[in-house]
Amino acid sequence: MAGTSSAWIVLVVVFGVLALIGSAQAQLQMNFYASSCPKAEQIVLDYVKQHIPNAPSLAASFLRMHFHDCIVRGCDASVLLNSTSGQAEKNAVPNLTLRGFDFIERVKSLLEAECPGVVSCADILTLVARDSVVTTGGPFWNVPTGRRDGVISNITEANTNIPSPFHNFTTFLTLFSNQGLNLTDLVLLSGGHTIGISHCPAVSRRLYNSTGPGGIDPTMDSEYAENLKANKCK
Repeated sequence: MAGTSSAWIVLVVVFGVLALIGSAQAQLQMNFYASSCPKAEQIVLDYVKQHIPNAPSLAASFLRMHFHDCIVRGCDASVLLNSTSGQAEKNAVPNLTLRGFDFIERVKSLLEAECPGVVSCADILTLVARDSVVTTGGPFWNVPTGRRDGVISNITEANTNIPSPFHNFTTFLTLFSNQGLNLTDLVLLSGGHTIGISHCPAVSRRLYNSTGPGGIDPTMDSEYAENLKANKCK
């Protein structure tokens, strides 16, 4: 139990740091909408609690979307922007498998009906990610609000800054360090270690096309690798 509690504490700290990436100039504060839209956070929570239990895998999707947003220009919802020329963050290779955009739009429409033009999409995405994780049994972390929506969304920046499952450890650590994140953050925010799953294509070449015996990457635990080959990634 003590180990589990410690892990939750670390997760809460990491998620709190993630939510603050690139947000210093936005003057974030708890209950930012207390006067301008007092029901805002409750509206988000109610919608999440109503729908996420019917599609719990979306919780991992929203945490992933939130991370992909924050690691490019900060948590500014630029990942939600569309481009007629196909050059927005949404069109970057790592973001082609993001899902849940319609869910965010529906939450946005509820908030617009309550308080037109008040709640930023950046705050909506951040709150939806947190509330979805909590609703599926994950930890709660405080989310200060007051983020401003970005107006720039660049496919090249997303392709450059979002970690790929095929990066080596040094590149991973560099990308995270560039955002003020450390090794613990890297582990918790990568590879489905917190919520969700990783898929075989992300690791298959380390199981079959590497330099070790049987094609296994020699840096992997051999027993774990053989188990993956036998049961998961055939």
